Amino acid sequence: MNYLGKLRDHLRASVRAKLLFMVLLPLLTVLPILVGLVVYWGNTSYQKLLIFKINSDLVVAHEYFRRVMDNVGNDVNNVAGSSRLITALNGADRREIGRLLGGAREEHRLDFLNLLTLDGRVVASGNELSVASGYGDWPVVKRAGAGDASTTIDIFSPQQLADIDPRLRERAHVPVVPTQNVMPSDKKAEERGMIIHAAAPVFNPDGRQIGVLQGGLMLNRNLDFVDTINGIVYREGSLPLGSKGTATLFLDDVRIATNVRLFQGERALGTRVSRQVHEKVLGKGETWLDRAFVVNDWYVSGYEPVIDSLGRRVGMLYVGYLDAPFEAAKFQALAVIVALFVVISAGGAFLSLRWARTIFRPLERMNQTMNEVEAGNPDARVGAIESQDEIGDLAAHFDRLLASLQARNRELKHLADELDRKVIERTRELAQANQELRDAQRQLVMSEKLAAIGELTAGVAHEINNPTAVIQGNLDVLKEVLGPKAGPVMQEIRLIDEQVNRIREIVTKLLQFARPSEFAGYVEQVDVSGVLDDCLVLVRHHLQKTEIEVVKDYRARRSAGINRNELQQVLINLLVNAVHAMGQGGRLTLRSADWDDKGVAIAVKDTGHGIRPEDVSRIFDPFFSTKRVHGTGLGLSISYALVERYGGAISVESAPGQGAEFTVWLLTEPRFLQEAGAAGEAAEVKSR
Repeated sequence: MNYLGKLRDHLRASVRAKLLFMVLLPLLTVLPILVGLVVYWGNTSYQKLLIFKINSDLVVAHEYFRRVMDNVGNDVNNVAGSSRLITALNGADRREIGRLLGGAREEHRLDFLNLLTLDGRVVASGNELSVASGYGDWPVVKRAGAGDASTTIDIFSPQQLADIDPRLRERAHVPVVPTQNVMPSDKKAEERGMIIHAAAPVFNPDGRQIGVLQGGLMLNRNLDFVDTINGIVYREGSLPLGSKGTATLFLDDVRIATNVRLFQGERALGTRVSRQVHEKVLGKGETWLDRAFVVNDWYVSGYEPVIDSLGRRVGMLYVGYLDAPFEAAKFQALAVIVALFVVISAGGAFLSLRWARTIFRPLERMNQTMNEVEAGNPDARVGAIESQDEIGDLAAHFDRLLASLQARNRELKHLADELDRKVIERTRELAQANQELRDAQRQLVMSEKLAAIGELTAGVAHEINNPTAVIQGNLDVLKEVLGPKAGPVMQEIRLIDEQVNRIREIVTKLLQFARPSEFAGYVEQVDVSGVLDDCLVLVRHHLQKTEIEVVKDYRARRSAGINRNELQQVLINLLVNAVHAMGQGGRLTLRSADWDDKGVAIAVKDTGHGIRPEDVSRIFDPFFSTKRVHGTGLGLSISYALVERYGGAISVESAPGQGAEFTVWLLTEPRFLQEAGAAGEAAEVKSR
């Protein structure tokens, strides 16, 4: 402890000691830690790369296995749909069908090909020595009997193989070779066959299913299969450092097709997989991606379970490559890294010691100068710090300076945040005030406009109605006086009469828009769906002019509080506008629905040319119209005023070329009735 105390005091008082300690610290502590971390990370990353590669290799092998199965299924399906088979079936010659199936079996390199009835009985076979057994219990045959072609893996017993062809049973026989570290088993040989089993429905020319075509390829001792997988996954030059790739197909845990070699280059058929792999892959159904001992050496291995048509784990697909070359390369790379660490650290320590001499000498002079300043300058600020060397003194000065700057910055930030907050609040208040001012200005302008329109309309209506009445009266007198003699000009008289009525309607609409309260009717509870149907009757002559399909969707259960005639006026205006928008025909959709607990909503939707975005905001303005031939621009304005008088509203959704939808929102109890009721209750309370 005394030695450590002296060392601590020496380090506190000497820059030389500190620099020397800093230089030696990497060599004594940091370097071993870094070397250990590099070795650990390098080994971990290396293992991850190997596992990633074997996983990729297993995916490629799996896809090739899947493709082989698909090819078998496609071959069986193509034969089932071939015209030669249909022609042979029409001839009903069993031997001819058998010869045809035999040729197809050899052409597609299948081990068997049978024509079955829908319940799985053999009708004809492409194998001369096959026994006419039934295959109706196989799931793949059942699916084909139901009209669906499918391909799967199935395990055939020795007797089932012999029934197809005794040579298949002989080929499936694989003697079990004693292997270390395997699951206990008394099995002497594997005689079952792993079959790629395919079946497809057979249809007659009329499209009626008349049978099932069943075929298969046995994978036992199918060395071309595993050699092709090995050639695809581990092609020449794909594995560096002299490593070798292998591929294997297992039935249960016995190798039935492999290019893994025993001693003297013999294939390791009949050897078994290790206990650990057996438990994980066949026992738990998981994929093995790790190092494993394969026959006589360590391999980076990938195993995945093979599932049959009944969902059972019946075998495994394996790919792997020799681990020894990679392990040697890994240890060599780590050794080089460690050696480089040692050399670089030693060289760095030597250079650092030489460089340290250029650091502590100026610092000693700086310390002497600072001591002189502190002795004769009252403005100097040197506080007590733990470290007593020159760098410590300099650090203390900077610490105080930084503390002061930090305090000032904190104060400035606080002031800036406070200012920002006040600016945001003031900006929000100004924005709200501006919005309220714009709303009030808009309302004032509209009120002034409506007042001006009202005064102008009243005067215009009075001035127009008087001459209109004179014209109408004289026209009636003219028809009376002329009597039958008016026949030649009756068409002109009728036109004058229509135009006078048109003038009267326009004047009435102007008055109704300018003074809506004078035209208000009594309020009643209206069934909006019934009003829609009545309005359709009134605009029937418009609908008959073009091909318009009317779609109704009435779902409203509540009623609307409004004058029925005024609601008809609003809806007829919307219907006529919709018809005009669909000059070439289209679909007119009418919907009604409850509006929450407030009232009802009525929608009128067309498939016409739609409304331009810049016109949507002006569509309810007085005298604004998108029609070029007819229309005064008052229809929607009057409709909106009528609905708004009862506390409702009209909204519109439209886009050019996509039609328009107007929605009328009506209250069950109009707002002015609610206000009148509340005023009456207040008056009654006041009178008491």
